[in-house]
Order: sequence, then structure tokens, then C-alpha cells
Amino acid sequence: MDYKKLQNGSDIRGVALEGIEGQNVNLTETVTRDIARGFALWLRKKTGKTQLRVAVGRDSRLSGPALCGWLCEEMAKCGLCVTDFGMASTPAMFMATVTEGYNFDGTVMITASHLPFNRNGFKFFTPAGGLESANIKEILAYAEGNEETGLPAGQVVSGEFMDTYAAILADKIRAATGEEKPLSGFRIVVDAGNGAGGFYASKVLEPLGSDTTGSRYLDPDGSFPGHIPNPEDKEAMESIMEAVRETKADLGIIFDTDVDRAGAVLSDGSELNRNRIIAMLSAILLREHPGTTIVTDSITSTGLGEFIAEKGGVHHRFKRGYRNVINESIRLNNLGQDSQLAIETSGHGAFKENYFLDDGAYIVTKLLIELARGKKEGYTLESLIESLAEPAESVEFRMNILLEDFKPYGQRVIDELTAYAATQPGWSLAPSNFEGVRVNLDENHGNGWFLLRLSLHDPLLPLNIESNSVGGAKIIAKELAGFIANYDKLDAGKLLDFVK
Repeated sequence: MDYKKLQNGSDIRGVALEGIEGQNVNLTETVTRDIARGFALWLRKKTGKTQLRVAVGRDSRLSGPALCGWLCEEMAKCGLCVTDFGMASTPAMFMATVTEGYNFDGTVMITASHLPFNRNGFKFFTPAGGLESANIKEILAYAEGNEETGLPAGQVVSGEFMDTYAAILADKIRAATGEEKPLSGFRIVVDAGNGAGGFYASKVLEPLGSDTTGSRYLDPDGSFPGHIPNPEDKEAMESIMEAVRETKADLGIIFDTDVDRAGAVLSDGSELNRNRIIAMLSAILLREHPGTTIVTDSITSTGLGEFIAEKGGVHHRFKRGYRNVINESIRLNNLGQDSQLAIETSGHGAFKENYFLDDGAYIVTKLLIELARGKKEGYTLESLIESLAEPAESVEFRMNILLEDFKPYGQRVIDELTAYAATQPGWSLAPSNFEGVRVNLDENHGNGWFLLRLSLHDPLLPLNIESNSVGGAKIIAKELAGFIANYDKLDAGKLLDFVK
């Protein structure tokens, strides 16, 4: 097979189990062992070292133990000293490269985030951070070849890191609040979706004094019997909202499968997700770092930008893709422009103070510090975002491009829409736009904005529409529908149905 087809940006992903019609297993034992050898070769050449220590962790997916066994065994054959951590989170696997007493040369996390049960994949880390797309291409090229490391065989041992990682998070909350049990008196419920995030209830919240009664789906189960572990999933969010209501909790927390993303529910039952969680984290950071720049993806709301400016910060709306926003924030810092947070509306958030690691558990840790501080000083989490102007309506249409070579066609639609927008009354191109075409529309034309962009990996043109007026989204969609209907290789059926 063509190993390059397994690349998904800065990750490797594939089908690891039978069970869904038309999806054949491509993360076989042979492929997995080749990737293990490819990573060993890449790390050997990257570091120049002949004694290399690596660790492997996995989330709760059913295919995880087999993939882990093959990876560990093959990397040991290639001369690496391998530690199998068993169940772990993606952020913890990075932290194992920079934590004193561990300091691994590289790590591998076996996960496919929130994808269906039959999928799995690999994320790679060194002490410099997560690997980039170009590094994955190199690893897969080595995997397809026959080169060996030339090192004598290493060994595989069992290890544990999640207790250490959890203690780091708990100690951060203690240090920030000055209390041994700063969460005493709080009820905080966790929905881990049967992924790897259940540790946060037992190893972080409870040692800090929190009552976690009413938490859901904490036990790892790769069949995901409760719901998809994904803070963006409607059913998943309804689950944690229900848990908060039933237990009258002070906060609800939800993680994705491998804990690099998080969402929350406030005590009043409202979601803390997408623009709202970005606004809250921005408010916290702008108090700690006045004037800092918050880098987000391209689909954040107009109200969020106004909120960040009101708090004295700079909103830098960039591209979709968590590596894109992280790398842009790092770039700004290197230019001398302080940027403390890079965050996507999906819940991927990375802090400058935390290695620019996208870590859902760290996001929650920041919220908990604020929750405890607010109790002392007489304010609530809700009060931090009370001035955030939220849209009246928000919709997304994912329009398939019906061509194998889809990118030129998709770019043509965007280019022609950009030219068209410049001629339309009440329309204005958004300034400082880095992805697709974003257009603002005045009160007579829907009172909002739309963004048409090309998907990073798939043959799709996602269209986001947001309006500050009830009924405005349909007005904007109608203004666009006539233009979009001209492209016969674009499946715009759902958009056209919406405007009927």
C-alpha cells in the first residue's frame, strides 16, 4: 500500500479493526511494525544518538493493545529502549519528554481522537513538541524503505506516568491558590466518554477536595457505549449538561478520547464551548498578561473579537487546524509580539506557559484555578464572559467537491466568490483574512458574516454563516445560494434546501 495515504496532517491515522462496511484494515501488523521502524530511524538520525529511550501510550480504543505491542516490540528490535505506559493521554506523552526523571528522547501516542471505534493512529513527540507534517512524511518514507538503524536490540519494559502527570496538574492548582485542598466544597462532574480522561476525577479533582459524585463514563471502554467522546458532539454535550443539572454541580467537564481537547458546562447549565471557552480563557490570560494576542482559528465570531479587544487584548484570527494556530502563535512570539494562547473552536488550546501543548486537562486546570479564586474573591466563572456578545444564529454547511483532484476546483470557487463579494452592495471583505474568503454583511443583508474555505484534507468546501439577527442566517444563505448554484461539481444540496 501507499503509506503516504495514512498521513493526516501531523498524525498518522487508519483503520485498525473490521466492523464498518467498506473500511478495510490498513493499520495491519506489518504496517505498524514498518512505522515503528520508520520512527526509530527518524529519531536516530534526528538526534544523532545511539542510546535512545522512547515511551508508548494509548487511549481506550479496542485496537490499542495490539498496536502498542507491535510498536514496542519493533522499536526494541531497532535498538531503542522502550517503556510501555499503557493507558495514557496525548498531552501526558509529550510531558514525559520534558519531566525530570523521565526525559524520554521520543514518545508515541496511539489514538485517533474522536473518530469511530474501528479507527486508530499515531502521534509522535520529542522534547521540542509534536512532530510536524514534514516529519511524518519522513517517517513514512523510512517505513516504506528497508533501511535499519544499525543498533543492537533494546528491550521493552512496563512503566507508569499518569500519576506523575496528574500530580503536576494538581500541584499547579495548589500553588496558584495557596491551599492544599482548594476544591473542598465544590461538586465537579467529569464526562470522559469512556476515553482516557477518567483519571482527572480520581487523580486531580478528588485529591484537591472536590466531590465528583455524578461523573459519567470514567472507565475506559473502546466501544464507547455512552456517546462519542467529543466536546463538539451534540449528544456528548447533552450528557455532561444533564449531569450538571442532576447533581447541581459547580462545574461540568468533558474530554475527548485522548484528552487533548476539553469543553465544560457552567453551574447555570450553559455550555462553555467554542467561542465561549475561548472568551473565558482570554479573560483570564488578559488579566495575567495585559495586551497579549489570542490566536484562534478562522471561524470564531465577531463578538469574540470585540470581547478580546474590550479586555485589552488583540484577536488574531488565523487558519483552521490546531497545528496552524499553535505555529502562528509561536511565530508571533518569535517576532516579539506576545501571544499567550493559541486555540481552535474545536477545544484544542495551547498555552505559551505550557510548552504550547494542546492539552484539554490543562485548559480545565486553568478553569479550576479561576473557580477557586472566584469563590474567595466573590465572583463566578459566568461573570467573566457576561459581556460576550453571542450570535443569534450560527450554521455550517459542508459541501462536497465531486472531483478527485478537488483542490484547484475548490480554490477557483473561493477566488471567484472573493471577486464577486467586492461587487455586492452591503458586503465587505473581512480585513486580515488568512483562510478562504470571509465576508461581513450589513443589517440589510443578514447582519452577520460568512466564511467559505477549503478543507485541510478532505474534498470539501465548508461554509460557515453567523448572524446577529434571528432569521439572518437564511438571508445570508439566500444571497449566497445563487452564486453557489453555478458550480455543478459542488454538492450544495443542504444549503439550497435551507433557503427554500
